[in-house]
Amino acid sequence: MDEKVQTGSAVFDELLEGGYEKGVLTTIYGPPGSGKTTTCLLSAIAQPKQKKIIFMDTEGGFSTSRLKQLSKDYRSVLERTFIIRPTSFELQKNAVEQIQKLVSPRFGIIICDTISALYRTERGPDNKALNKELSRQLTSLLEIARTKNIPVLLTNQVYSDFDDKSSIKMVGGDIINYSSKCLIELGMLSGNARQATLRKHRSLPEKTGLFRIEEQGFSQVKNQ
Repeated sequence: MDEKVQTGSAVFDELLEGGYEKGVLTTIYGPPGSGKTTTCLLSAIAQPKQKKIIFMDTEGGFSTSRLKQLSKDYRSVLERTFIIRPTSFELQKNAVEQIQKLVSPRFGIIICDTISALYRTERGPDNKALNKELSRQLTSLLEIARTKNIPVLLTNQVYSDFDDKSSIKMVGGDIINYSSKCLIELGMLSGNARQATLRKHRSLPEKTGLFRIEEQGFSQVKNQ
């Protein structure tokens, strides 16, 4: 049985030596414009035609017009994609519960773009309950990944370290770090060039791939 699912991008397939692992959470994080949502759309397009997709869109990033640019077969992708659009962290909680009921072997991947947006808007002086709920949602998604043997792809926002402005950290920090078996950091380079760094993986070393965001997807950059 193939334990990896193609990413829809040669850059990421090469970085991950075949694709996203089944049964785990993969988190892709980086600043706005670094390619997170395009990565999600490409992974949906890459699913076999017999497989359905769950796409939880918390920031309104799912764009049919962008999907049209990325795939001539966009109608087939749309027909097979269940799009869930929570607008509060409470509704995100309900969405994860809905996914638990909805998911079956018919589905090839679960995508959440992004896992932290609605969580971040509700943070305040005391975040114990909020952190506990985020942890619960991640545990539920991980259970789905393991029991259904499918990949769960999350994107995540970042912020600058207060003490080191050149260093970025994930929103949700250790909560998401501990739940994710694979972490990929996206960075901005000059022009439309981007950098994808594999920060964490069960079996692969840290490494980097360079790419550009094009209308048709990602193009590999050999030297920068």
